[in-house]
Amino acid sequence: MPETKKRLGIIGFGNMGSSIAEGARSLFEISVFDKDKQKLADSRGLKTETQISGLMNNSDAVMLAVKPQDFDALLVEIKPYIQGKLILSIAAGITTGYIEKVLNGARVVRAMPNLAVKILAAETGLSRGKYAKEEDLDLAKKIFAQLGKIWVVEEGMLDSITAISGSGPAYILYDMEINKLDPLNIPVEKKNDYIKWLKQAALEVGFDPKMAFDLAVCTTASSIQLSAQAGNSPAQLRKMITSAGGTTEAAIKVLSMNGSWAEAAQAARKRAKELSREE
Repeated sequence: MPETKKRLGIIGFGNMGSSIAEGARSLFEISVFDKDKQKLADSRGLKTETQISGLMNNSDAVMLAVKPQDFDALLVEIKPYIQGKLILSIAAGITTGYIEKVLNGARVVRAMPNLAVKILAAETGLSRGKYAKEEDLDLAKKIFAQLGKIWVVEEGMLDSITAISGSGPAYILYDMEINKLDPLNIPVEKKNDYIKWLKQAALEVGFDPKMAFDLAVCTTASSIQLSAQAGNSPAQLRKMITSAGGTTEAAIKVLSMNGSWAEAAQAARKRAKELSREE
């Protein structure tokens, strides 16, 4: 008999939530909820829930893909329904320990995907909390491997992942924007510059040389691919990544004052730590 598909619920159907649903739908039975019902109009045949309680009751694992300002209220709302469920969070800066504390020891895995999830070429950092089991991490890996490349790291390195693969595409898009580069015709020398600058940035925020190089190569390739395929200008894509008061905004401020990519990444990591909610 074929294996029964796991049921994945996704709360939040914005850029990330909708892209994750699209990428994972072949392997999972997916249901989605968003308080903005207009967003669900584009759910492309996915099962939609009108209440969070319905989504929670019909899911084995639940992904929290809402804006940081909505996160605390959401944790309170889902708390009565978490028994036996894996909680997956893509919220920047909110630790597994914080979520575990609010949800009374829930099994939690944090994921940090980047915008290239839109074209299934994402880089995603994964870390599991202290109550999550190995099979919980395996499930998270299965989801995000459908969406691109995964990197399993200690949670203390997720802020550094955010600064490189999370905000890094914006460094590339910003350079393309100010130099008026054609996304379909990026010179090889420029691609090599991006890899060199991103690798140096990754070293500065704590990665070893091999992972720094791998992150730089993958982030450069997926960012250029995204800019070529997404149908948006580099400036438009950069703005999608740049939330007000967020990590990428802090990095772009550095770049706009002619700072290096390493300085930009350090600013992004510093901002991630400032935004962090811990135990």
